[in-house]
Amino acid sequence: MIRTLFGGLLGGLALFLTGFVFWGTPLANIGYTTAEPAASTNLQAALAQTLTQTGTGVYLIPSTTTSEGTILYGKGPIAQVFFNTSGYPSLDSSALIGGLILALVVGVLIALALRLIAGDTATRVRATVAFAMAAVLWMHVGQPIFNHAPWGYFLYFAFSDFVGIVLAGLIAAKLMTDTPATVAAAPVTPAPKYSDTTDSNSFGSPLRTDNDPLP
Repeated sequence: MIRTLFGGLLGGLALFLTGFVFWGTPLANIGYTTAEPAASTNLQAALAQTLTQTGTGVYLIPSTTTSEGTILYGKGPIAQVFFNTSGYPSLDSSALIGGLILALVVGVLIALALRLIAGDTATRVRATVAFAMAAVLWMHVGQPIFNHAPWGYFLYFAFSDFVGIVLAGLIAAKLMTDTPATVAAAPVTPAPKYSDTTDSNSFGSPLRTDNDPLP
């Protein structure tokens, strides 16, 4: 169990560092589409003016809660806005600390799950890759399919999470101790019993009790 927890913590650290590389460095620009500075300033002012009253939340624009909004949504353009009334540093230290704690917890959970489902490293590695692929396909790639979200951002998002989860699982799997497989003993079939007074090759002719066919 100690090796499992230690592997989970190291895996969680790898998960955190992977996320930082993909999203805390200029690589993050691969996922984002950048507006012109003037357009960005105007959009921020418009957001502050129109959404501050309703507060922090996720906004579907135009809203489909009315018939007019449904018609406008069909005409486009449309947007899904993650809006926050507050401002934060681009590299928020409190977010990094919280993210590190979350990554460590996730790493331990991955390690515990691998310990429960498999007893050898090879099987744990295969399970990690399969789980990571299934998770990012459903949670990230599903967004462009279901919600018409931009493909570029979510493919990049999916790839970053896939790499992080796989690294966390590989580290945890490598540090765990393999559990020897338990082989069930084959059932023993009892030998057939023959009568003391009948020879199986004598067509049922009776024999003497000492099994001697001669007189």
